[in-house]
Amino acid sequence: MLERDVVRSKAEDGIARLELHRPDCLNAMNRQLLRQLLAALEWAAANDAVRAVLITGHGRVFSAGADIRYLNRAPAAEVRELARLAVAVTGRIEALGKPVLAALNGDALGGGLEIAEACTLRVAASHARFGHPEVKIGAVAGFGGTTRLPRLIGKGRAAEMLLTGRLIDADEACRLGLVNRVVPADDLIAESEALLSEVLAQSPLAVRLSWEAMHRGLSLSEDESARLGADYFGLAAQSEDFRIGTRAFLDKRAPKFKGR
Repeated sequence: MLERDVVRSKAEDGIARLELHRPDCLNAMNRQLLRQLLAALEWAAANDAVRAVLITGHGRVFSAGADIRYLNRAPAAEVRELARLAVAVTGRIEALGKPVLAALNGDALGGGLEIAEACTLRVAASHARFGHPEVKIGAVAGFGGTTRLPRLIGKGRAAEMLLTGRLIDADEACRLGLVNRVVPADDLIAESEALLSEVLAQSPLAVRLSWEAMHRGLSLSEDESARLGADYFGLAAQSEDFRIGTRAFLDKRAPKFKGR
């Protein structure tokens, strides 16, 4: 039997929109969805016309997390392989080389939140809720949440979410730094694309190097991270965009970057 599309992809104006589409189970994640999401990310990475990626969910929920019906009957080794596939997906999001924004159209729970945590930016609809309820079913946030959530909101706040399974609303998520912006649901895609367009107006090379320096630097000491930032600054200084940008600043005009 042919697999149906549970991740729908389209590209317009330099932005690839990837939509999680399992409406019968609140966009819950199984191997099929994760494989298709990974394939869509590879397509976006290889497509020169795509400069950024927007991930959202179908309906009023981003994703309820891993498919619990599957988890309940699957052998432990198979569950671990599912988690490893999910870790490959979240790792690919971070290493895509292009900005990835999670447009959180509704609740993002468990594995759904872990997808969002791996993204460069997160914009939330005002009615959305977020949480890691894995402990409530005897599980662990195994798609990267135990690593990324503490880096986003701090160890203490992350411990409270991960150990209690408590859900938080969009405003609290914004206060904690889990999401960048909260907007009315009807404005979510427009506001998300506007934020991405603001990023895309900058030098593509500088954006990529800035993200890499920040992302890689989080695993280093403060001194090592600062030296890495200096090295990336030196790399940027070798680019044509650096000359274009600095010259435009001196001439008091807007730069026209070339991405090299």
